[in-house]
Amino acid sequence: MTTPAPATAAPGEAPPQERPHQRLEHFPVALFSSVMGTSGLTLAWLKAHAVLGAPIIVGEGLRGVASALFVLLLVFYGLKAVRHPAAIKLEMRHPVKINFIPTISISLLLLAICYLEAAPTLAFGLWVTGAVLHLGLTLGVFGSWIHHSHYAIQHANPAWFIPVVGNIIVPVAGIRFASPEISWFFFSIGLVFWIVLLTIVLNRLIFHEPLPARLAPTLFILLAPPSVGFIAYVNMTGAIDGFARVLYYTALFLALLLASNALRFLRLPFFISAWAYSFPLAALTLATLVMSAQLPDSIFRPLGIGLLGLLSLVVAALAVRTLIAVWRRDICKLD
Repeated sequence: MTTPAPATAAPGEAPPQERPHQRLEHFPVALFSSVMGTSGLTLAWLKAHAVLGAPIIVGEGLRGVASALFVLLLVFYGLKAVRHPAAIKLEMRHPVKINFIPTISISLLLLAICYLEAAPTLAFGLWVTGAVLHLGLTLGVFGSWIHHSHYAIQHANPAWFIPVVGNIIVPVAGIRFASPEISWFFFSIGLVFWIVLLTIVLNRLIFHEPLPARLAPTLFILLAPPSVGFIAYVNMTGAIDGFARVLYYTALFLALLLASNALRFLRLPFFISAWAYSFPLAALTLATLVMSAQLPDSIFRPLGIGLLGLLSLVVAALAVRTLIAVWRRDICKLD
């Protein structure tokens, strides 16, 4: 019996392992974290316009980029859902990838904040859709954690904060659109389970083996809950009180901790998970600009300017590295 020759592609056709339908099957939901990062940068520049007098055109331009990026990724992920539903089910059962599915609803919530002043009606529609979807995804993810047969402590990582962070984002715009009780409902979910998950993740980081290189950038997600929590709390209460300061200074300490390990992160190869640097850093930048607005003539103004510059460089670098990875077909592969 002769062994069949390996399949070859016709002239001008992609090799079998790179055919579009196969690449679509492995389209990573984690790419939506790029929308979160771009939206976060947008919000930082819009806030910088209000607080620092930065050009409004920068924030408006970035808002358009974030919107177009979301639509593009949603189209591809929708095609994946239609053509490869089994791949979606595998993501929903994966102990790491499942936590990136809520990046879709979080992207909607962040875009709602981006359009809050420019297009309130559109912002309301995005917010309602994002809040309802995120609540459903949060229940689904938490349910998978409780009723499972495949999780181990090694699976715990900072990406588990993603469903939690989304709940804390809801009140940022929600306080303008609905009853304050709805905002407090989502804020309470996010805050309480942030503390619970923080304990679990720190236990994993301290007493078990280090995170694999692919997940190391997710350590920056530690910045997001206290930073976003600070912004949401100030929006709901209208003041910077003792609890607001606890949230902000917790985020600031975590930023210092991560900065002290900057060389470790710079040595890492590029993964899609590197977009985890962007939104948490954007959240801290926004929180610092809020502090600057509430406490003028303080250290927070120059700190906010410095963080805005760093955030812009980080997002630009991530965008370039992502485009290079797309060009080299290093994305949408079986991992």
